[in-house]
Amino acid sequence: MEDEKKTFAGMKENHIEGRNAVLEAFRSGRTIDKLYVLDGCQDGPVRSITREARKHDTIVNYVTKERLDQISETGKHQGVIAVSAAYDYARVEDILALAEKKGEPPFILILDGIEDPHNLGAIIRTANQAGAHGVIIPKRRAVGLTPTVARTSAGAVNYVPVAKVTNISNTMKELKDRGMWFVCADMDGTLMYDMDLTGPIGLVIGNEGDGVSPLVKKNCDMVASIPMKGDIDSLNASVAAGVLSYEIVRQRMKKG
Repeated sequence: MEDEKKTFAGMKENHIEGRNAVLEAFRSGRTIDKLYVLDGCQDGPVRSITREARKHDTIVNYVTKERLDQISETGKHQGVIAVSAAYDYARVEDILALAEKKGEPPFILILDGIEDPHNLGAIIRTANQAGAHGVIIPKRRAVGLTPTVARTSAGAVNYVPVAKVTNISNTMKELKDRGMWFVCADMDGTLMYDMDLTGPIGLVIGNEGDGVSPLVKKNCDMVASIPMKGDIDSLNASVAAGVLSYEIVRQRMKKG
């Protein structure tokens, strides 16, 4: 465990700097979470890079030279810096295959815009302990598999498949066609103890500030609330994920 902590402590964001290096990273199939490009730069090499970024659904941020200089670790960015994932992403098919291999109905956590890497890391850790088969996150407006996420997950990122998808709602619809149903967390929902949370299930957890987006919530079959007795009206996203995950575990164990 001590060696693992040292490994995570030494991890940095995986920056790739310079036009040739960034272009080759895209062409080699490496997963790039973000691309920073000098605002107003439209020459041939930069257009090739942004074209590759669009092809791979990478988020492109156009920034000032001062911002690029701040991000740069080498001082030789040539107007482009890519940030690659600290870990490889899985496919949704990989998550379903894992459930099938274990002979269990799929249990997947779908995260609708989690932005805090500590929350994502904690949720991945919970997913591992609760026996979830994987986690699905969106490509935009959400944190990816950064070193901070890996460190906060306490190594669980090595065992829990995390898939990154372009559209959460469309992915949910596709999974519904394959027999899954979805429950999201919301304080206005039905008390979780009064719901049947067994079977092939996707647990949807919303953004830290705004909760589950209206479109994603519309695609959920049920809305679950967590009983709260305190003076504030919500729980941290990772705590809510933990509470609901273990209610799913409890009901599965009782039924099994």
